[in-house]
Amino acid sequence: MTARDSILNKISSALGGDKAERQAVATARLQTPPENIIPARAQVPGDEQVQMFQDWAEEVSTTTDRIDSLNDLPAALATYLSRQNLPSEVKSSADPLLENIDWAQQPTLVRKTGIAEEADPVGLAVAFAGIAETGTLVLHAGAENPTSLNFLPETHVVLLPRSRITGDYETSWQRVRDEKSGAMPRVVNWITGPSRTGDIEQKIQLGIHGPRRLHIIIVDEV
Repeated sequence: MTARDSILNKISSALGGDKAERQAVATARLQTPPENIIPARAQVPGDEQVQMFQDWAEEVSTTTDRIDSLNDLPAALATYLSRQNLPSEVKSSADPLLENIDWAQQPTLVRKTGIAEEADPVGLAVAFAGIAETGTLVLHAGAENPTSLNFLPETHVVLLPRSRITGDYETSWQRVRDEKSGAMPRVVNWITGPSRTGDIEQKIQLGIHGPRRLHIIIVDEV
């Protein structure tokens, strides 16, 4: 028996009751989560949700862009990097949406996949969802989408399919449950704007604990 097993067994014994019964209660709660009250502002049609998402995202120092199709991404990304005087090199996720793009159309743009390192200037990820009521991104970890891409590079660029924008948090959570068939991802990150803190002289500073810039590219057709 490992030390971990020993600790968990002691916790289980201290809780008392039947382990199978506790597991059944937990499983039932995950399968039928309680319904929350949805704010009225989140209950708007799809087009209004997209605009609301952009408005709230930009309110917290995020920049946004919209493209018609996935093949427009390389040009949009190259334009953004040029305007920010950033190197034309990105560390990217290996998400299938990105793998099916013709990146050769931008020969000066270097895209490498894998886990982000601190020295990587730009990280490119794909969002699982976007939440209109707060301009929040939902990203989950996996072999194709390392969490490090969301936090280590100073500039975080995120591709967000328009169809994945929801009005409220609850709908996005339900999509996670539905698409993952009850097996929750190891990590689910909720990101609203670039990293910020007010600890230093009570002045807002960007990029202290994570990316200094957050740029979201919404794609209409996937």
